[in-house]
Amino acid sequence: MSETKMTLPGLLFKGLDNHPEGLFSSTKRDGTWHETDVKSFREKVRNFAMGLYDLGVRPGNKVSIHSENSTEWLVCDLAVLSLGAANVPIYTTQPGNQIKYILENSDSIVHIVSNDEMFAETKPLIKSIKTVKAVISIRESSHKKLKRFEDILERGKKVNEENPDLFDSLRNDVEPDQVATLIYTSGTTGMPKGVMLTHNNIASNVLASLERLPFDMSEFHGQRLLSYLPLSHVFERMIDYMYIRMGCRIYFIENIEEIRDDFLYVEPFFLATVPRLLEKIHTGVKVRGQEMSGLQKNIYYWAIYLTESYDPEHPPTGLAAVKHRIADKLVYSKIRDLFGGNLRGMVSGGAALSPEVFRFGNAIGLIVVQGYGLTETSPVISVQTPKDMRVGSSGKPLRDVEVKIADDGEILTRGPNVMKGYYKDEEKTNEVITSDGWFKTGDIGELDEDGNLFITDRKKSMFKLSTGKYVAPNHVEGEISGSGFIDQIVVIGYQRKFCSALIVPSYDNVKKRLKRDGYDPDEPYSKDPKVRELIQKEVDKHNQNLSPWETVKKFVLLEEPLTIDSGELTPTMKVKRPVVLEKYKEEIESMYEEE
Repeated sequence: MSETKMTLPGLLFKGLDNHPEGLFSSTKRDGTWHETDVKSFREKVRNFAMGLYDLGVRPGNKVSIHSENSTEWLVCDLAVLSLGAANVPIYTTQPGNQIKYILENSDSIVHIVSNDEMFAETKPLIKSIKTVKAVISIRESSHKKLKRFEDILERGKKVNEENPDLFDSLRNDVEPDQVATLIYTSGTTGMPKGVMLTHNNIASNVLASLERLPFDMSEFHGQRLLSYLPLSHVFERMIDYMYIRMGCRIYFIENIEEIRDDFLYVEPFFLATVPRLLEKIHTGVKVRGQEMSGLQKNIYYWAIYLTESYDPEHPPTGLAAVKHRIADKLVYSKIRDLFGGNLRGMVSGGAALSPEVFRFGNAIGLIVVQGYGLTETSPVISVQTPKDMRVGSSGKPLRDVEVKIADDGEILTRGPNVMKGYYKDEEKTNEVITSDGWFKTGDIGELDEDGNLFITDRKKSMFKLSTGKYVAPNHVEGEISGSGFIDQIVVIGYQRKFCSALIVPSYDNVKKRLKRDGYDPDEPYSKDPKVRELIQKEVDKHNQNLSPWETVKKFVLLEEPLTIDSGELTPTMKVKRPVVLEKYKEEIESMYEEE
């Protein structure tokens, strides 16, 4: 089958054919790494696929996966795809009522969970879900009705022995335009929508993205890669498909809180991430200098401040280059060691990367690029390369992907990566895909003269002040969250005279700074006047980089962070603005009492 239009099994098994012998992946569980070699991985995919076939899974059926990242997740995924069935991934953080909705709406006939804990919320609901005929547990389970992963492998092994050609026959019958996955978008309002992505949607995106790697593809062969973003999200899933195609060794971490130790153990070559992690790293690096003193501290902050003017498109020359080399030897090289010492680059997606963090990442000796896309576009629309490193840009569109800007500023895109539609929802599909194939992204942006795409904001999140001025809150939030003392911020101002904000300070950093100055803040920290004074200075400093009508005039400090569990964030860490506005209605009104 040609690489211009292909299936995911065709793409991935070709990668496995070229994979180096030995380790394929490693999954961390209870602090221990569990390794799987490439030969064993292939056997498990074949046997699990035939085990599912024995359970009655046929082409066109849906199989859901509710699990954290693991080698087994990939085994289940590739097995389902090889049967011509569709994978329905479910976020580990998804509440029970949404899981029930997804299983019913998708018509899933088999539901796969990782363990009893993951199954807990679904268990009381599963009897009422008529379509699900079997539930499989990846790990040992105390529930008698749950089928064991190992037992499905054994069933499949017997089917393979009785009919050794069946797996290859089914795999070869899969068509590029068949639905490969139903991904239910987390959404900031209402129940999620099932995005239908075909084999070719994702395969074309993998192949086109491989052309945009910051290094030669051969350099990735055999390298160790760390995977921490959820495979339930199409970004990490597509990235892992790229890793398989290139013959990389994938390490699935257990807990994001342990990622620093995991970096040192894995020593990854490359990382796919979201801005949130990079922002935390950037903040941590800046605060780290507070523990130093004298000349060491002066040198450290001299090097850190040097990153703020770094332009990846025009690296320093002359005296500036000499300064940068000195800073690299004394400071930047030590920061890189925190990532295991082997990290060469990162790609950031999911949200806009602030200019400050973008400059920082590239200044310390990593190639940090950012891309742009949505679940509905499989996901990548555009991505930077080392030759196109415009600050604030998401790079140029991928091969065969078209982008244009509508009259109202909305980004429209068309190409082989655009979804087939929303499952069982023709009305919503027609709302976002025009008759000539253009997908309405819902984002506002612009293209520069060289074709680089710049994202301004979400179309729905933009608001108009009562003064008539339009504000893009993501832009304002991105600017102010560049402060090492601000963890989260939500900007408000619809039909108001000025912008205000709900702010969650980075209390650990705030406490360190205040204690260094001889002051020990009192709980609740959000009410401490010195804490507020420090945050006010940070807001004032960053307001200088904004237009007058964008500046945050008032703010309220929140004691607790916005979280997924509280319903204030989506599984991809986007703010559910309607939820936050309703929850903190009184705090918001207090900022506009005089108005």
